[in-house]
Amino acid sequence: MAKKSVLQLLSLMLVLSLVLSACGGNNNNNNASPSASGSQPAGTESASPSEASKEVKLTIGYATGDPAGKKAISDTIAAFTAANPNIKIVDTSEGTSSSYLDWLKTKDAVGEFPDIVEMRDTKVFADAGKISELPADLTELFSTLPEVDGKKYNAPITLNAPQGIIYSKKAYADAGVAELPKTYDEFLAIQEKLKASGVTPIVVGGKDIFHMGFWLNKFLIDQVYAVDPDWNSKRTAKTVSFTDANVVAAMTDYKELFTKYVDKGWLSTADNQTASILVSGKAAQLFSGPWMFTQIKEADPSFEFGFYALPDRQGKLSVIGLPSPAGWSLSAEAAKDADKVEAFNEFIRFFFAQEQYSKFLEVSNGIPSTKEPISYKATEQMQTVLDIMADPSITKSLAINNWWGENQIPPQFRNWYYKLMQDLVVKNGEVAEFMKKADEEYDVEVKANQQ
Repeated sequence: MAKKSVLQLLSLMLVLSLVLSACGGNNNNNNASPSASGSQPAGTESASPSEASKEVKLTIGYATGDPAGKKAISDTIAAFTAANPNIKIVDTSEGTSSSYLDWLKTKDAVGEFPDIVEMRDTKVFADAGKISELPADLTELFSTLPEVDGKKYNAPITLNAPQGIIYSKKAYADAGVAELPKTYDEFLAIQEKLKASGVTPIVVGGKDIFHMGFWLNKFLIDQVYAVDPDWNSKRTAKTVSFTDANVVAAMTDYKELFTKYVDKGWLSTADNQTASILVSGKAAQLFSGPWMFTQIKEADPSFEFGFYALPDRQGKLSVIGLPSPAGWSLSAEAAKDADKVEAFNEFIRFFFAQEQYSKFLEVSNGIPSTKEPISYKATEQMQTVLDIMADPSITKSLAINNWWGENQIPPQFRNWYYKLMQDLVVKNGEVAEFMKKADEEYDVEVKANQQ
């Protein structure tokens, strides 16, 4: 009997101990109750409820030149903070007339380099020790991640999108254009028809220096990079030159186009004005990328427009479309803080999750970069873009400043070159002479970077 009583007493004490332990556990977890399955949301498996609720503050910076892209990112940030109230993201991005590279350098100089940063000139900031490698558990999210010096720094926001002719269907019809051009010469013939109909053929937002790259890189890709993707590294080694026949021919085509068919006010027109000029009927065409589709729809929902890749003189299609080391990066300073690293991981996983990423892509008309297929409702124009990307017969290339590794150009050369090409048109310069200037500047910048 005594033995039985002892056993009963021990059993009672064990039960009481378990009850008290359970109560104590609930108090430590702020009375948070586990889910029915006992699992936690994706990306928080390693964090306890008390850790997950710890307040973290992150700053973020990104390029704001594209209004649709800016809205898509700001909407995502708002959705993320609503879902993660303990993580505060302070948007430090701002519109500026300077290049995005210069803006980031200024932010760095005044001690305000963002924790989360849209990185485009990855090698520049990696070499300066300003950004950290992408956490290994995030690399699995993406289909391809270009490396810089053997390291992966970026979560690609989207893949590089092809650029092409965005045209007014009404302007084409009024000018008697019944078919899209199969060669560049046929495209020039269309420009003559548009001029004859009384409309300015092409609008260009030359006030924003980055916009100059759209047409310049079109001609460089057709006559240089589509044939020789390693041209930049050869130029650095001085085995090719800007004065070579292919580059001179490319820039001659550029000068002719701007002289004959581009709106005369192009140098004072901002990129964000081009959509309204197009829909107003003041110009018939714009050479740009799919990020403009949303702006055009917002400017006039009833405006009917199409999109096509512009062929070269032989009828071959070559477009921007290769991946490059660009995207969301974590600053080296933020990487020293484990809480900020965890918050960054949460943001990246949220940004690229199917539900949220599909919304972002639909607003920005982006090309998905994730390994997981992302579907969203594409417009007629965006479907053309997706078809171009999926067509293996169309050569995919990069803009002059988007190559990496041995093919990376000096970081300041792009803007200098674009301004030089503006002067070529404005001053009616000799292409060969201006290309000599390009060679000289390129060599000076390469030498300066090596010191």
